[in-house]
Parts: sequence; C-alpha cells; structure tokens
Amino acid sequence: MEQYGKILIIAMPAFLLLIVIEKAYGYFRGNDTAPLMDTVSSLSSGITNAVKDVLGISISILTYDWMVSKVAVFTIENTILTYIIAFFVIDFYGYWTHRWSHQINIFWNKHAIHHSSEEFNLSCALRQSISSFVNLFTFLLIPAAFLGVPATVIAIVLPLHLFLQFWYHTKHIGKMGFLEKIIVTPSHHRVHHAINKEYLDKNHGQIFIFWDKWFGTFQEELNEVPAVYGITRPAQTWNPIKINFQHLWLLMQDAWRAENWKDKFTIWFKPTGWRPEGFEEKYPVHKIEDVYAFEKYNPKHSKFLTYYSIVQLFITLGFVSYLFANIGTIGLPTIFVYGLFIFITIYSLTELMDTNPNAYFFELYRLLFGFGIVFFYGDWFGLNSVILFSNYVLGFYFLVSFGFSYYFSSYEFTGLKNPSKPINS
Repeated sequence: MEQYGKILIIAMPAFLLLIVIEKAYGYFRGNDTAPLMDTVSSLSSGITNAVKDVLGISISILTYDWMVSKVAVFTIENTILTYIIAFFVIDFYGYWTHRWSHQINIFWNKHAIHHSSEEFNLSCALRQSISSFVNLFTFLLIPAAFLGVPATVIAIVLPLHLFLQFWYHTKHIGKMGFLEKIIVTPSHHRVHHAINKEYLDKNHGQIFIFWDKWFGTFQEELNEVPAVYGITRPAQTWNPIKINFQHLWLLMQDAWRAENWKDKFTIWFKPTGWRPEGFEEKYPVHKIEDVYAFEKYNPKHSKFLTYYSIVQLFITLGFVSYLFANIGTIGLPTIFVYGLFIFITIYSLTELMDTNPNAYFFELYRLLFGFGIVFFYGDWFGLNSVILFSNYVLGFYFLVSFGFSYYFSSYEFTGLKNPSKPINS
C-alpha cells in the first residue's frame, strides 16, 4: 500500500498536467473535448479508485504467489526478458478480463464507470471501478507463473501497464500509420468507447491490438460512422460512487422480481444487458435507442458552481496526497477512517454538481465527520506537526464548505435566488 501510494503521488500531477494541456489545446483549436463538470466527475472517480486501491480493499481468490509456488517449472532472474514476458502475459490477462467485463452481466458492473462519460478525453481514462472487491481472474497469469516470473516483477509491471493505458483516451490524435497494426491507438480506443451498433464490444486490447485481431473482436474506426460515447443505459449523474453500483442495483432488483428461479440465478451470468422476458415493459429502464439523437447529461448550473467544484477538487487532491504520503505514519486501521472521509467528500461534491437540493445534508455529514476526526485524534492525522494551527484552518474550511453547499442547495437549485443557468464549458 505504502509503495503504491508514493507512486501515485508522482503519477497524479503528471496525469493532471496532461489533462490541462489537452483542455487548453482543444480550447484554442476550437474543439474542446473536455467539459469542466465532466472532467471534475472523472477526476473524482479517479480519486475514489486510487484511494480504494491504496487501502487494499479487494482480495484475490487465487493469488499469483501461490500459483508460482505450485506451477513454476523454471526459475528465472529479474532480467529485461523477465519484464517483457510479464508485460505480454499481463496484457493477455487484461484483454480477457476486459472482454468478459463487457460480455457478462455481473462483470459489467465493475467496468461501466469507465464508459459512463459521454465525452472522450484523457480525464475519462481515470474513471475506474471501486466496486470490484474480488479478483477471480488471476488464473490468466498462469503462463507467467509457469515460467517462474517472480511476484515482485508482476507487482511492478501491473501499475506500469495500467498507466500506459492513459494516453490513448483522446480525440486529438488521428490514425497512426503502421502502429495501428501493433498497439492500441486513440483511433482503436475511440471505437471501444463508442455506443454505435457498429462499434459495440470491440477492441478490448489494452496495449497490443493483435489480441482483438486474433480473437475476432477488432473493428477499425470508420470515417462514415462518427463515434458516440457513453453507455446505452446512461448514468445521468456526476456521482462516481452511484455510477459504480447502478448496474448491480438493477441486477439485484431484476433477480428479486424474477418469478422463474432459473432467471434469478442465471441473470448474473447472461450477456450484458439481458433481462428476464417482459421486464423491459414491466420495469422499463431508460435506454438510448438513437445514438445520434439523445441529450447529454448536463444539469443547469451557474458558472460559480463550476468554479467552486474545481476548487473543491483541488483541495480534495491535497487531502489525498497527504494520505498517500503518510500511509506508513498513519497506519492501520486509521487509514480506513481517512479513506471514508475522502469517499464522503467525493459523494458530497458530486451531489452538489448534480444540483441535488439536498446536497448540503451530505456536506453536513462531512463537516461533522471532519470535526469528529480532529476531536478524536487531536489533530488531522499528525498535520499539526507540519502546519501550525492546522486544526483551526481545517475547521474554518469545513464550515465555509458547508456554507457554500447550503447556499447552492437552498437558493440556486430551488430558484429562490440566482436562477440556474446552463453553462458550456
């Protein structure tokens, strides 16, 4: 946990800088692909995923260490070749887990968040799951275990492999010549994120595109079919925590309502989107039928709320950075208290972005939780030793945040004062 947290402290500013560059480039070229609220939502999702990963809130049914101890035929040293083997095996593993996440109902729940943005930009790459608590697919790493690739190598290559999937989430890079035959490019991945019928469930590769070509899931981007992004059952919220569990909640409801016991059991393993016969009429769920004629999610709000949301996002990144930098000092189980605070923060902020009139209640919970932390521990997890009077600064911040949240919820959202206005950002 501590090592991964320190890696993220380096990675987060790099990702953020690239997102800002993409935003500026699009703005000055007259093709801005990164609306501000969508970007804040994506970054909020990235924060929740990073915190969840650092806290280690997941388990593997079958661990790689155990597989190496049981199936390794060779013992190899940590050479460049070892890392190359690990990289290829992890990409093979990534292709199949990615493909199954699209094709099997229960597994779609952990991946829907990544596709939930109705835009396609670098920030949407950070929309990653917090709802996958169990890893069932470690067995796909058997080729590496068979060759005796050490677990330490896998642990190093896995985050590197993940970070290398960031760059191709952009509309500003066209086709890339001969590289299109080897690696996943922005063109390939635009197809993957599209909801056009020509593009659905294609291009599952993560680094190398030849897996799709070998296993029959490749689709080239077509000039005559402009990609439309999102999910066919749109999320209709900026709240990443809600999005993470929307599909699971629908499955649970359908399984409960199903009269046929076979349907109650098999619904989880049917193709993604499958529902028992007649459920679309009895229990309709909004679904996009015409991908070229639907309204993107963009609740009316003031520019003030947009800028306020951006400021709160950066403050939250400060809280997260302090957590990642001090995991070893904060220690267990206290880091879970800190993690819960971050989740409450994201939930409160994105409910405000959704223009929920009750959003200030969630900010009140955050205020009370924050005050409770300071009261119980004496300060903010040792921050007083770094910044004098930090308790007073944080107390003031929590009160001001609640005040703004109450203002937006009680005045702007209800139209009593300053009626909401749409914003194109």
